[in-house]
Amino acid sequence: MARNNFVIAIDGFSSCGKSTVAKALAKKLNFVFIDSGAMYRAVTLYLLRHAIDLNNTQAISKALQDIRIDFVPQSDRTLIYLNDEDVSEEIRRMEISDRVSEVSAIKEVRQAMVAQQQQLGSRRNIVMDGRDIGTTVFPDADLKIFMTAAPMVRAERRYKELLGKGESVSLEEVLANLAHRDHIDSTRAESPLRQAEDAVVLDNSDLTQEEQLEFVVEEYLKRKSR
Repeated sequence: MARNNFVIAIDGFSSCGKSTVAKALAKKLNFVFIDSGAMYRAVTLYLLRHAIDLNNTQAISKALQDIRIDFVPQSDRTLIYLNDEDVSEEIRRMEISDRVSEVSAIKEVRQAMVAQQQQLGSRRNIVMDGRDIGTTVFPDADLKIFMTAAPMVRAERRYKELLGKGESVSLEEVLANLAHRDHIDSTRAESPLRQAEDAVVLDNSDLTQEEQLEFVVEEYLKRKSR
């Protein structure tokens, strides 16, 4: 895919802080931030709302034709719209987290979302985070970061986030949810989560958000100077 734009792909496990780093990086570099995970969450929300059987590929393919996902930048964040409805908060609920990896593993869903992601990032300087951005969506990305962190560190971060939103959930439930999602993400047949050979690993178990941003900015500057 011939491009004149700069693409930064940030992949990694659930609750590693990919979106936080990606948003901060996009803001600092004046790039467009695209949250691919939010797209799969929006699809999950749509399928659950319409009680579509996740084993019925024909019904899912039909539903995908009616799903339109948009990103609307605001001064402090980017809103996610599903068919003209702001679902930014709803897609972060635990019930969506419980099913999103299952939905993401569906071949038809991944193919549809990858096509949308490639279109979104074909002409603009972008930072895109997800599970398969550097391996499937943009295998020729100019910079690839693979983020990871200790499971308990990830669980505690997610737990605090959910509590802050008023959800009633235990740390054990969050840890189990992350383990379940890791397994599905890493073993699915279609675009599994894996580290690209040319990706730079960022283990942020003991790093602050500022230190993570500094790390990625340095990697970006290295690529730009080549």
